Amino acid sequence: MRLLYKIITGVLFLFVSICAYSQDFIKNLPPTVILTESEISLDEDEIISLDSLMNLTSLGIIDSTVIPAARLYGYVWDNRTVNPYQRRMTDMPDTLRINFSQYCHPNRNVVTSDFGYRRGWRFHYGIDTRLKTGDSISCPFDGMVRIVQRARTFGNYVVIRHFNGLETVYGHLSKTLVKVNQVVRAGEIIALGGNTGRSTGPHLHYELRYLGQPIPPKEMIDFENYTGKYRIFELCSQQFAYTKELEQVRFYTVRQGDTLSGISKKTGVSVDKICQLNNIKKTSILRIGQRIRFT
Repeated sequence: MRLLYKIITGVLFLFVSICAYSQDFIKNLPPTVILTESEISLDEDEIISLDSLMNLTSLGIIDSTVIPAARLYGYVWDNRTVNPYQRRMTDMPDTLRINFSQYCHPNRNVVTSDFGYRRGWRFHYGIDTRLKTGDSISCPFDGMVRIVQRARTFGNYVVIRHFNGLETVYGHLSKTLVKVNQVVRAGEIIALGGNTGRSTGPHLHYELRYLGQPIPPKEMIDFENYTGKYRIFELCSQQFAYTKELEQVRFYTVRQGDTLSGISKKTGVSVDKICQLNNIKKTSILRIGQRIRFT
């Protein structure tokens, strides 16, 4: 009987020690973690439940068995940088089949700004939807929170890595409701919409990315019916073709005394073309420091 008591006491002590260590581990996790393949190998047909993952991450157990799409992302888990991967996706060799069957739209509202060039030269890497400050923002797929912080442009923002291989970004939030390394479910409220950062009014800035590179959202999502366009979306290099044009874009920074005709002579591009590229008129007043696109 005494021996049994000692064994039970020892097991309880060991369990409490592991929990305390794990909690301390997750608090002191460095901003960037290069994960190694876990000693626990999982067969493709073996399924770990989301509840199990929640229990593991709450104990601070962070390795490649719990990080979503760890192999696809080269075992990099970064809690500060939106794109730490720096991959050239136009060279993407294979097609990635992404499960969209559980898609849950973050906020059902009208699109106010699309993906692509804005005002002729500034590229918008996401899509903006109208909302009221305090409106709920939902998670579109099951995943794990990678970043929760504040930035000059995004304001309060969240980045989530999903188990289907995508990452999503949510900007200009009034309040975040999740923590770094937290496992979240599709449809779970992760934040409240707002007007923080570089913003002219309350809205949600929403991005979908793969390996750090934004994907045109309307290729995957029906923004009128708030649903995914496909049950399985096939992602390939074609979706990143816009980056080739971005690589060719050139800008001229306006200096004191510069005029459109002068910039035209320096760059070899006609005034009409410069006006078209920058959505300005020949009579527009140039500001010192203004970036003028000429290719």
